[in-house]
Amino acid sequence: MNTEILGIVAMFLITLLLAIPLGKYIAKVYSNEKTFLDPVFNPIERFFYKFSGIDPDHEMNWKQHLVALLTINLLWFFMSMLVLMNMSWLPLNPDGNPDMSPDLAFNTTISFLVNCNLQHYSGETGMSYFGQIWLMFLQFVSAATGMAASIVVFKAFREKTTEKLGNFYDYLLKSITRILLPISLIIGAVMVFEGMPMTFNGKDKMITLEGKTADVSTGPVAAFVPIKHVGTNGGGFFGANSAHPLENPNYFTNMVEMFAQLVIPMAMVFAFGHFIRRKKFGYMIFGVMTVGFLVLAVPTITMEMNGNSAISQMGIDNSLGAMEGKEIRFGAAASGFWSIVTTVISTGSINSMHDSAVPLSGMTQMLAMMVNAFYGGDGAGILNIFIYIILAVFISGLMVGRTPEFMGRKIEAREMKIAMIVALFHPFLILVGAAVATAFPEVGASTLNNPGFHGFSEILYEYTSSAANNGSGFEGLGDNNMFWNISTGIVLILGRFIPIIGPVAIAGLLAKKKYIPEGEGTLKTDTSTFGIMIFAVIAIIAALSFFPALALGPIAEYFSMK
Repeated sequence: MNTEILGIVAMFLITLLLAIPLGKYIAKVYSNEKTFLDPVFNPIERFFYKFSGIDPDHEMNWKQHLVALLTINLLWFFMSMLVLMNMSWLPLNPDGNPDMSPDLAFNTTISFLVNCNLQHYSGETGMSYFGQIWLMFLQFVSAATGMAASIVVFKAFREKTTEKLGNFYDYLLKSITRILLPISLIIGAVMVFEGMPMTFNGKDKMITLEGKTADVSTGPVAAFVPIKHVGTNGGGFFGANSAHPLENPNYFTNMVEMFAQLVIPMAMVFAFGHFIRRKKFGYMIFGVMTVGFLVLAVPTITMEMNGNSAISQMGIDNSLGAMEGKEIRFGAAASGFWSIVTTVISTGSINSMHDSAVPLSGMTQMLAMMVNAFYGGDGAGILNIFIYIILAVFISGLMVGRTPEFMGRKIEAREMKIAMIVALFHPFLILVGAAVATAFPEVGASTLNNPGFHGFSEILYEYTSSAANNGSGFEGLGDNNMFWNISTGIVLILGRFIPIIGPVAIAGLLAKKKYIPEGEGTLKTDTSTFGIMIFAVIAIIAALSFFPALALGPIAEYFSMK
């Protein structure tokens, strides 16, 4: 087997083997069962609750959960704007980096607050160390917010009939202390030993191969990078993200970083099965997600390894694959695999330039974000596929002439209306945003570096990345101006909170309903047949919504190369 492929397979299997016990551990954490980290974190959590006055035993209904979630995020928004617009005089700024403009601070704040980390700035020149530390804090709490919201859904289907769905702040804190922080510390220790900088000193001096002296940006990189991936955030300490040698030094760190961004999204699926005591259902969901992931990953890896046909036609050696925009230390296969991992999971970090991928690889990267339900971000993946599950149950019920039921609750008009709004709002944000930027080129398309089909793909990718809370980009687009900062900022807000509010509301409404024991006529939702139904619903919605736009971008570009 090709060694590049062997490395990818080994990384995926190792992650899967570790995700299964991690999922069981996560279920225990949120069930308040005893875990091996209790002696370390119980005193810390008790101190926090005593200091804040929060009663973790006070259970909330779904509306109270959403009020708490939105309120605390609003507080973090104002705090972040204050930090980012005043970095020049705040501490830990040895390189003298400037304040952000209000529109860039708005975009950056929203982006990190919603677990997207779309970066319209370059980290080494546009951010002080104090700003980077603040963003690192947002990477912890934004990931924990998604996880806490998903546990509300977990809780709704664990009990037969209830309005008490736990405490949002308890879920938020446990997500950080028991899951995100321990894994990040382990990853950070590995990164330090692999040569990643961890310092508060300013730029370092180095001698280039030409014998000249150059300044090299450093900083607390080893603290920043772990939560960037463990929290499925994706924001880079440096502008080149994980293509930068100080943010991803070698092939081993590349594997570790891919593991870090995969393990919790995988584990959350297994945790769902353990938490609601339906492990078979969790395995079914994982199967659907994995099939979808492989359908996108395998062709992308193959295309990137085969190389760019246009370059081959010029008589240039293409044996290493499509290496434009890629790091030789990773290669075409690992770069192609990363591009799907990071877009499927909504991490958004990069180890190669997605703008340089062959056209159909760009299409699969966009499809991963357009579907936005194969693994997904921390907690967000469960919330997103939950909508497709509700739609699949409803359609299946219509097909057999029975009232749709899911886990003992009838799905009625109110739940279906919410599910359809959430399902259609995602393509609405992407397609309307791309249409506006294309229709008014003086504010949108004027910043493109590439004309024609590829230029449209850059616009489409930017709004797809924003709506999916991904953060990666086709970097041929000049996006640091008022139009792109504000328009993508709005898409970021709506693309984050609508898919959280909708599933939590549906789960809360279903939890209150009378539990109906399963009978012989009940639709089985833990079978492979139902898994196929979910996959079909996902494929149909994505195909019908996005195929025309993809035909104008990457597909048209592919045929133009023939």
